[in-house]
Amino acid sequence: MKVNPNYDSREKLLELYNKPLLELVFEAATIHRQYHNPREVQMSSLLSIKTGGCSEDCGYCPQAARYSTNVEAHKLMTVDSVIEQAKNAKANGSSRLCMGAAWREVRDNKDFDNVIEMVQAVNDLEMEVCCTLGMMNEDQAVRLKNAGLFAYNHNLDSSKEFYGDVISTREYEDRLNTIDNARKAGITVCSGGIIGMGEAVEDRIGLLMSYMEMETPPESIPINALVAVEGTPLEDQKPIEQWEMIRMVATTRIAFPESVVRLSAGRTKMNMEGQALCFMAGASSIFAGDKLLTTPNPEFNEDKEMFDILGLIPKAAFADGEKPVTIPDEKILERKRKEAERKAEVEAASAKAKEEGFEPRKITIA
Repeated sequence: MKVNPNYDSREKLLELYNKPLLELVFEAATIHRQYHNPREVQMSSLLSIKTGGCSEDCGYCPQAARYSTNVEAHKLMTVDSVIEQAKNAKANGSSRLCMGAAWREVRDNKDFDNVIEMVQAVNDLEMEVCCTLGMMNEDQAVRLKNAGLFAYNHNLDSSKEFYGDVISTREYEDRLNTIDNARKAGITVCSGGIIGMGEAVEDRIGLLMSYMEMETPPESIPINALVAVEGTPLEDQKPIEQWEMIRMVATTRIAFPESVVRLSAGRTKMNMEGQALCFMAGASSIFAGDKLLTTPNPEFNEDKEMFDILGLIPKAAFADGEKPVTIPDEKILERKRKEAERKAEVEAASAKAKEEGFEPRKITIA
């Protein structure tokens, strides 16, 4: 049962969302236990591999170049740096690494080649690899799949009706097309939304209906609470109550019994009791570590203490699907072949010049 047929309309979902909270949590917990191990929660780490300078105007995002925030732009990390971070995350209990780049869309250049190598390297570490890189076409999705990408994250953020109030530089259909491209390539989909942006409850239901209407709903649905950042258009939004997160998690769990519901941004505003209710209501994944791209997040040790108190256990990598097989990337192999040829040519020319007694002219600047 990919979706719950008992709640296949806006009216039914809205009625479900508005149930008395404890009844809603009980129904969600009952369904959660039918499809998932209620003690297992996956610990994931989110790494910003390229920070800031994005051309989009997402009203919630401090990485947009047009907003004056405290986010400092950084170019793409090196492959070695990502491997080091991935090993550290795994040592601290994470079984999934999500790599995010502040791009509007993927471009076929050396940066994307480096991302392909990052995916290959992290997959070789026996970790699930997820990427969020903006829009991508079918060919790019295939390259990521062949590299060993387990999941592609591309959030719809909210309902189609409310979406335009927050973002104008990318259409809702663009997001749906990127999700379709990931699906066609055989990559699992991670897609969810943000609550607390000023939307109505009906917009939260509209977000879920967008997934209900898909032929195959996302395998992972992250639920985020807005983290209002100074300098963004949504900086003055009042934080939502943790009960709203619990409600949204529970409703999502009931509507999509087989999907992994991920308790994502906004956890720093929740106490342990609120998070415990989210786990009871069906959340089975959290981001661990001190930062979510550019916003605060509970530290590893704090989460480990919570796991011990609540009797939770970390979920192993690839529990929900087989580890992808990495296939050598022909474009990268060809680029490296040409680089090796050019290096050899330069070294041969240098050696020949030395044999012939050629010395580079020395220029003295007074």
